[in-house]
Amino acid sequence: MKLSAELKAFEARLGHEFQRPELLVRAVTHGSMTTVNREDNQRLEFLGDRVLGLVMAEALLDDDGDAAEGQLAPRYNALVRKEACADVAKEIDLGAVLKLGRSEMLSGGRRKQALLGDAMEAVIAAVYRDAGFEAAKALVLRLWGSRIKTVEADARDPKTALQEWAQARGFAPPDYVEQARSGPDHAPQFTIEARLDNGEAERATAGSKRQAEQLAAKALLTRLQKL
Repeated sequence: MKLSAELKAFEARLGHEFQRPELLVRAVTHGSMTTVNREDNQRLEFLGDRVLGLVMAEALLDDDGDAAEGQLAPRYNALVRKEACADVAKEIDLGAVLKLGRSEMLSGGRRKQALLGDAMEAVIAAVYRDAGFEAAKALVLRLWGSRIKTVEADARDPKTALQEWAQARGFAPPDYVEQARSGPDHAPQFTIEARLDNGEAERATAGSKRQAEQLAAKALLTRLQKL
């Protein structure tokens, strides 16, 4: 199989030349493009999630030989969660080469965090299948880069951090209130407001309630810490 010019350029950004290019094609094929002769990336995503997890668990152990399991677990979660995968995907412009059905293209699928995160995991699995674990490990460590060293600052999710901030000051736990929902059923957008009982509040919009809550909590906590 010969890769398109776009996928060859992506190979260069990725830093891995595929001996089995069909693996890369499958990794960037979303379920909305599935046909009788075309497999989507869901099975590769399943495998890539496990490869990424093993690489990160080992990297964290190597990076901090004194850390207890209770310290390592939140760091691990921060590095492998879908948001982190999507951030890496954006850095290498994975969205530009995704093969999407018409409905996903029209709804902004190339920018969706969940879709990008899934595809990033599939690409990791494709490299693993193509060249083995060491190649996949090298890829992950290079793409995640300094995140491993700086993960401590991101280890707690924003909702947990905001709740701890509130409790330390005698406030009740934050409330998360859905303010609006828009978009089609297959690609909804949720606007969530994070609010404290002292009247402070921030809103955020995202493709899932969980993501919108996290973004709203992060925005509110960032502002409160500047006061």
